Amino acid sequence: MARWCLARTVTVVSLTATLSAVAVRYPSCRLPHPLLHPFRELAYSSSVPVHWFNFYPVSMLSCYNPNENVHNKAHTSPYPGSKVERSKVPTDKVSWRVEWEDYKPVEYTAASVLAGPTWADPQISAKNFSPKFNEKDGQVERRSLSGLYEIKNGRPRNPSGRTGLVGRGLLGRWGPNHAADPIITRWKRDSSGNKIAHPISGKNILQFVAIKRKDCGEWAIPGGMVDPGEKISATLKREFMEEALNSLQKSRAEKEEIEKQMNRLFNQEHFVVYKGYVDDPRNTDNAWIETEAVNYHDEPGETMDNLLLEAGDDAGKVKWVDISEKLKLYANHGDFIKLVAEKWGAHWNEDPVPGCHK
Repeated sequence: MARWCLARTVTVVSLTATLSAVAVRYPSCRLPHPLLHPFRELAYSSSVPVHWFNFYPVSMLSCYNPNENVHNKAHTSPYPGSKVERSKVPTDKVSWRVEWEDYKPVEYTAASVLAGPTWADPQISAKNFSPKFNEKDGQVERRSLSGLYEIKNGRPRNPSGRTGLVGRGLLGRWGPNHAADPIITRWKRDSSGNKIAHPISGKNILQFVAIKRKDCGEWAIPGGMVDPGEKISATLKREFMEEALNSLQKSRAEKEEIEKQMNRLFNQEHFVVYKGYVDDPRNTDNAWIETEAVNYHDEPGETMDNLLLEAGDDAGKVKWVDISEKLKLYANHGDFIKLVAEKWGAHWNEDPVPGCHK
């Protein structure tokens, strides 16, 4: 009887270096959340090299609507860190499959990107710059988790549709800009070490480490961009240490002790929450964020309780946050956190599940 009371079940298992896909079951014929659309594309696409993603087949509903708009934050205007207004894109014209001859998006690439830092590509027209899109281009990963993306007039096209702005904005790479988001969780406990349950839902309260971003002031998962040639597992640990533990400012001895504790947590079984396109306010028609969000759960709380959270790098503040639907997080981070809560059967909302009976 209990299984009929589940709005949906998300089961994802990942053991050490093995990364698995997300399998999602929805009752009736509701459309899956747009965030999960890339999984369906991967399930039916042979264009993405399996050896890179270690992806297993993903089962999605046949009632999936490929035309559903996944852009919300990616239509943010003015563009972050600027006064540049995006061209307005109606919902029914987001998809590239819809002809729109009058579409005239604004061109914008931030001065910080045009300055040519090591993490950024040159302009498409630059001499001796011939990027290999949809391929591993030297140490730069230009393949997308969504499969093959289209190249138009020498520029890659955002696989999720129009954003009202061309160029790269604040993003360094043409095409996919790969990120990694470590979601570190523990159970909320009282002074005696007992798990605390929510008074209404009756489910135990899960907490995760959140940072307050300096660029926009929003709370977020402490993630960051994958460096060229870097493994995702290394990015996940590095970003957490830099943003939530301020490891860059620690002495060698302190850093070694932090890394020892982190290795204990990051080498245990973990759960791949999501892989794919992110509805991010920095996205453009030619550059976009893709991420791999992974949950590392400290069940007894012994590892994280011994570490002092300290904001560093791009973080303004850092703290443990109670997980619930009331959270307002950066980009699609709230969707990732919801999947984690469902995975652990933790509290999410105070509303009873429709159709459920004790």
